[in-house]
Amino acid sequence: MAGVRNRFRKKEEHYFDYSLLFIILFLVVFGLIMIYSASAYDAADQMDNEAYYLIHQGGAAAIGIVAMIVVSWIPYHFWEKFATLAYLVSIVLILLVLTPLGYEANGARRWLKIGISVQPAEIAKLGMILFLAALICKIGRGIKTAKAFFLIMGSAGVVCLLVWQVTDNLSSAIIIGGIAFLMLFVASPDYKKFVLIVGAGLAAAAGVVYLISQSSMTEDTDFRSARIMAWLDPEAYASGKGFQVLQGLYAIGSGGLFGKGLGNSMQKLGFLPEQQNDMIFSIICEELGLFGAIAVIMIFILLIWRFMVIANNAPDLFGALIVVGVMGHIAIQVILNIAVVTNTIPNTGISLPFISYGGTSVLFLLIEMGLVMSVARGIRLKDA
Repeated sequence: MAGVRNRFRKKEEHYFDYSLLFIILFLVVFGLIMIYSASAYDAADQMDNEAYYLIHQGGAAAIGIVAMIVVSWIPYHFWEKFATLAYLVSIVLILLVLTPLGYEANGARRWLKIGISVQPAEIAKLGMILFLAALICKIGRGIKTAKAFFLIMGSAGVVCLLVWQVTDNLSSAIIIGGIAFLMLFVASPDYKKFVLIVGAGLAAAAGVVYLISQSSMTEDTDFRSARIMAWLDPEAYASGKGFQVLQGLYAIGSGGLFGKGLGNSMQKLGFLPEQQNDMIFSIICEELGLFGAIAVIMIFILLIWRFMVIANNAPDLFGALIVVGVMGHIAIQVILNIAVVTNTIPNTGISLPFISYGGTSVLFLLIEMGLVMSVARGIRLKDA
């Protein structure tokens, strides 16, 4: 009789998202291929090794994949007790950029040399996701109050301000602020104030752009104002702030429907600055064409979809908020990168997740993927 009961007893199985794993590995491998294709010419010319960027990125990706696997097997609630510590460590690491540990590269002081080279802003994104997920869960039903709103956005604002002022990295500050805003939006039952805030923000941005466009500023007056002026009329600043955007648009336009073929880009041969970093999407368009560009965008959409499935089925609010935070990070960064490359918004340094060159970026992105996979493993499947 016991055997009959056991036969019909519902069994619980852990969920594993193979689709998510495949998408992540595809993006990492595709990123390595495109980094080699985009950087081989410059690497051979400047480093005497055409695989220089590939080797460095490959090493970071390998460490990241191992870290992702390890993190995916650790119950995600383990990290809740370290959420506040992650927030404080993020702030300390950003401030350390001001010390002799910080160093300048490509005209910006945003990195730390602590045995290895790391970018604190990338660590801060992960720390912010964990901290806000824990904080929102702790606030609970009080999340709809004005006090909770200002507490959460104020906590994020401190990190955003430090990233912006200490490392002069406005793009990362915008991403961190966007992550916090999205997590709070998902957790809050009152959507009206978020619509009003977004509307006010867009109106303010439009006002700033209008004032700059009507002013008598020259390109050298102010760094960010010059970028806005170059965005409005890149051809008028073709030898200055508009140069990179124009070269990127030439690459996109010359790719046509199916591209020139992998490895056959002309713009990467000393014409397009940062072709393996922020502007790598231009090289994708030139070599793989509109078809390749749309395929890459579709892969990211599939990734976002898997995040949504996992968040909707997460065992609890903490797990769901972690996934929402990671989803916001990826989505905001992809949208902003492609918008910059296509001159839809003013130029600012934003990398394309998993594909652009950057060891710290790919390492911590993969750790974030491990957290998402850990949440997914907490989902229970029941069969009769």
